[in-house]
Amino acid sequence: MTPHEIFLLIGRRGEVLWSDASDSPVFLPDSRERWEALWRLRADVEEIAHTHPLGPLAFSAEDETTMEAILLALGRPVRFCVVAPDGVLRREHGRDIRLTEEPAWVAALRA
Repeated sequence: MTPHEIFLLIGRRGEVLWSDASDSPVFLPDSRERWEALWRLRADVEEIAHTHPLGPLAFSAEDETTMEAILLALGRPVRFCVVAPDGVLRREHGRDIRLTEEPAWVAALRA
């Protein structure tokens, strides 16, 4: 099975509110459907996560500009998370933290 990037909107109780996937392991093309889902679910979204199935465990330059746009659009803080083969990195309040305990939804992404 070819790995591919996956995008998730996560709710306050850790539930997956919405997801989509790319056909590529290194690129998640912009999607009107994704932006509409984010806007529709904006009151319930606590965390926005995506995978880097081939690595790295870091936010890319494109991730950085997307996160900035999301924060401006929402007008409130949310957490961001990137899941790579060797770990999970979460950004909260401008700080990056490598998680030692992974949220339950991470196992499903890696499956």
